[in-house]
Amino acid sequence: MTKRIAIPGIRSSKVRNGNDPLVMVTAYDAPSARVASEAGVDMILVGDSVAMVVLGYDNTLQLTTEDMAYHVASVARAKPAAVIVADMPWMSFHVSVEDTVRNAAKLVSAGAHCVKLEGGRKRLPMIDAVRSAEIPVMGHVGLTPQSINVMGGFKVQARQAAAARSVVDAAKALEGAGCFALIVEAVPDVVGEMVTNAVDIPIIGIGAGPKCDGQVLVYHDLIGLENRFKPKFVRRYGTAFEDQVQALSHFAKDTRSGSFPSQEESYAANEELTEALGLYGSQGDGEGQDG
Repeated sequence: MTKRIAIPGIRSSKVRNGNDPLVMVTAYDAPSARVASEAGVDMILVGDSVAMVVLGYDNTLQLTTEDMAYHVASVARAKPAAVIVADMPWMSFHVSVEDTVRNAAKLVSAGAHCVKLEGGRKRLPMIDAVRSAEIPVMGHVGLTPQSINVMGGFKVQARQAAAARSVVDAAKALEGAGCFALIVEAVPDVVGEMVTNAVDIPIIGIGAGPKCDGQVLVYHDLIGLENRFKPKFVRRYGTAFEDQVQALSHFAKDTRSGSFPSQEESYAANEELTEALGLYGSQGDGEGQDG
């Protein structure tokens, strides 16, 4: 487990300056947060992807601020040695600056160190208001999953030159607004490199190529617990789904065959109890006694 990098340290972390690439992973509960912390990640994103990989929704749009605060608190209780970044759900920062600040504060009160919100220039007033409340902000450009109805689904963005330049311009605007880092999602690798070179804050890529200042993946994707689909940018580092199916299948088989639990996995009664119950032929070692 490594010592947590403070947000100012993250803000200045650029590969071109000799820094190691930043490592970010999602987590939505205490067990996954402990695993991420022990693995030495720099940042834990309590992402709105929880809606899809944990809660079973088809997209992220059903998630509420209350849902997110619940999962942030679960992660925070693990006390991970990583910066906890809370995603602001859809419609939690779209209506007014007052609502935006109030919702961001709920996530910080739940245990987040900062918040992340999606979008470009039109989010600048919201970012300014949240930062004025002393809450650090991470931006998110490229594919923004909360905008899938406008974008026509989970599609690679910035395939045309004008769109690529728009992503770069958005990144510059978010840096100017005071974001300490940006996620760039699902863009051609040259666009990820352009954005990374265009700003002085770190760019964390997800499907944005190898030239970013760091990478983020969804926990369930990288350990192989989510196996229904595999985006092009995901590398599986485990077989968690298959491993758990196998473990539960063995449990079911052993239970049905009567081999579980064994005598060693059962609590034996002491002599006083066996006599009181008339079980004179039983022997026990006292395990499981109260008192």
